[in-house]
Amino acid sequence: MAPGSKLVIVESPAKAQKIGEYLGTDFRVDASVGHIRDLPNPSELPADMKKGPYGRFAIAVEDGFDPYYVVDGDKKKKVTELRRALKDADELFLATDEDREGEAIAWHLLEVLKPKVPVRRMVFHEITKEAIQRAVNDTRELDTDLVDAQESRRILDRLYGYEVSPVLWRKVKQGLSAGRVQSVATRLVVERERERMAFKVASYWDVEGEFAPGGNSGQGFEAKLTGVDGSKVASGRDFADDGTLKTKNAVQLDAAAAEAIAAGTREADVVVREVSEKPYTRRPSAPFTTSTLQQEASRKLRMNSQSTMRTAQRLYENGYITYMRTDSTNLSSQAVSAARSQARDMYGADFVPESPRVYGKKSKNAQEAHEAIRPAGDSFRTPAQVAGEIRGGEYALYELIWKRTVASQMADAKGSTASVKLTATLPEGTSAGGTAYSSAEFSASGTVITFRGFLAAYEEGRDESRYGEDSAMGMRLPKLSEGVALETLRAEAQGHQTSPPARYTEATLVKALEERGIGRPSTYAATVGTIQDRGYVHSRGSALVPTWLAFAVTQLLEQHFPRLVDYDFTASMETDLDRIANGEEQRVAWLQRFYFGDQATSTEGLRDLVADLGEIDARAISAVTTSDGTVVRVGRYGPYVELPGEDGETPRRATVPDEIAPDEMTAAKAEELLAAAADDGRVLGTDPDTGREIVAKNGRYGPYVTEVIEDEDSGDSGKGAKKKAKVKPRTGSLFQGMDLATIELDQALRLLSLPRVVGQDAEGVDITAQNGRYGPYLKKGTDSRSLETEAQIFDITLEEALAIYAQPKQRGRGAAKPPLAEFGEDPVSKRKVVVKDGRFGPYVTDGETNATLRRGDDPETLTEERAFELIGEKRSKGPTTRKKTTRNSPAKKKAPAKKS
Repeated sequence: MAPGSKLVIVESPAKAQKIGEYLGTDFRVDASVGHIRDLPNPSELPADMKKGPYGRFAIAVEDGFDPYYVVDGDKKKKVTELRRALKDADELFLATDEDREGEAIAWHLLEVLKPKVPVRRMVFHEITKEAIQRAVNDTRELDTDLVDAQESRRILDRLYGYEVSPVLWRKVKQGLSAGRVQSVATRLVVERERERMAFKVASYWDVEGEFAPGGNSGQGFEAKLTGVDGSKVASGRDFADDGTLKTKNAVQLDAAAAEAIAAGTREADVVVREVSEKPYTRRPSAPFTTSTLQQEASRKLRMNSQSTMRTAQRLYENGYITYMRTDSTNLSSQAVSAARSQARDMYGADFVPESPRVYGKKSKNAQEAHEAIRPAGDSFRTPAQVAGEIRGGEYALYELIWKRTVASQMADAKGSTASVKLTATLPEGTSAGGTAYSSAEFSASGTVITFRGFLAAYEEGRDESRYGEDSAMGMRLPKLSEGVALETLRAEAQGHQTSPPARYTEATLVKALEERGIGRPSTYAATVGTIQDRGYVHSRGSALVPTWLAFAVTQLLEQHFPRLVDYDFTASMETDLDRIANGEEQRVAWLQRFYFGDQATSTEGLRDLVADLGEIDARAISAVTTSDGTVVRVGRYGPYVELPGEDGETPRRATVPDEIAPDEMTAAKAEELLAAAADDGRVLGTDPDTGREIVAKNGRYGPYVTEVIEDEDSGDSGKGAKKKAKVKPRTGSLFQGMDLATIELDQALRLLSLPRVVGQDAEGVDITAQNGRYGPYLKKGTDSRSLETEAQIFDITLEEALAIYAQPKQRGRGAAKPPLAEFGEDPVSKRKVVVKDGRFGPYVTDGETNATLRRGDDPETLTEERAFELIGEKRSKGPTTRKKTTRNSPAKKKAPAKKS
């Protein structure tokens, strides 16, 4: 750096490069690459500190919760580079993000670099030339209150995790983790599954009719049966989750009654009893916050939370959008002006209201320090203007943000909603089950938009309704008046069943956390990712399904640490952290109350909560009882169902496969698993060549056969005798057409004989036929060729094998195969999505992006929504960068680490 130059430090290299383009040659912009130091694991502390006050948490809890920080090993080189750059600078600008995490990174940089030149705190919400130049000239001091809030959160999470996780290790399973937000998020998902497990289906019927004035089918409209003889006809929302009718005086129709009313309606005199019309107004949604962006990207683009945030991060760092971690819906005056101007230019003056729209905060603990997420700049670039610069997921997300921002400053959509009620006088003799019916009431409504307003630019997505009501949007009713006679064009009885509460998706879980004030915008994606990575939740399509392990952990926390997973308590901690950030609460005093307890309110602290573990019954905690009394236990090797044995015999046990969701575990399913387990290890007979027993088993990777090898005498067990190598039993996976319960000895012996030598080629190289993970194939040296069927493994001749090898080798598994499944167009690429069978298993593709199916994704049951999600997640990660493999040298021994 030249004398008189200035050093600017940001978090990421991409951000540094972009900002460097906007500053002159007097500035050098460098990146810290995130945090440069953190709390070490206690095992990483210097030897002389491990037995001191920092030894347990790397925090001296008895000394004002003083944290001990170390520079991360992979950041030492970066710190050296920054120190070298600082030597040549006469000013230091700390330009990390303006939130708590960014403020803490800036503070740590100050603590480590110890600059002797003036330091300025440079903040901005977008990376544009105007914003960066304004930020350089309008700096501020470091906000130590924000730093205190971040440090308090870090200490809090360390204490929570290090105190509670060991309880889970001892009482549930080794290696588990607990977290302030992740444990509460897991509890939400578990509670929803409990609701589904307790749910009882109720059946009900209704009638759908089509009616027209004067028999004019061109004016026909549909109406639903809503009443019979003055009583309301029950619909889905009239039933409780236990299957009972909760609405007083509602009539639950069965099939016979509905069929009788439908038949009577076809012969009935139908007249219009009531007509009403009222104006319809719909207002635009507020600009995006972090939470609403994640929700909408999930609905419209099928992107999960982590993919959305990765993509948004790239858009921000490259100057396309404003900062993407915010819970504010505010827009700056420049942004409001830009949105209104763009709406006026693109849609007309009528589409822009007279006054700018102002949006207030809606979520608990919302912070107004930031703007909403919007296109960057004092004037917005349209999606068409950036189409040549960004593509795929980045383009789709930018377009979504642009549409939402512009629409937020547009006029209301206007229209009218018409409702009509009909009375059908049923013919005499209309009855079922001894009940006579004389009249039926039908209802219909329709909303017609007369002025689209903001809908011309954008319409918010909606989560699927539990009760499945059809939207009346766009349905136009004919002009009707009271007393007008109608002709019945059609009347059909329809049967329905109530639905259990829908499982959370990533979008609805984020929404639930935000509504309860749990977590922060910067934590939502990480929290959802963590509970999946830790094995507490897995995806089924877009739904989040809790594992049995999640049930056991949640039970333990609810019963013994209820306050730690209480929704209000967790939200109150966020409020307290806000108070620390605002300078209204002292960090040490607050941590003191949380960890040691509050004598003023007699509230027990975390330390005492975990002190007494004797009362926790590990066996009871790990037992989950379903609504019909079936007990699933979480064991060391996974969940299993257990029933007592007869007459004191060993209990019957069976592993519960991962694909069985907790709400699907019934007594009948348990018996099915136990019956299958009884066949596990079934002796098929004895191999006449070896004299060993052959058994059929069901393993983690499917059914297989194997031989039982008894411990054989080595012949010399004296001292110093060489230990005989253990003989490995032969195994063979069952073919697709084979069944574990019916396989016989001769079939098993053929499987164990594989690989089969088909013969030799002209050069004397063996050609073998065998079965592999990706299907049957031939192998000659290192050259493998796929076979079409498993039967060929035993039937193919040498001549046929040589003919296959005489053909040019085709990539993958031979000629192109038809797709396993086909879906519609991907929301981003607008290309058709299919499921294919690849070399490494099934995958989804839109022709541009390939995404391998995950564990638990079955090609036969894969939904369109899940296919789009997998592609969106892969797309958001960007192109794969392959590692260089030009040389492979042995690893060098590291020198002993020095104390920092």
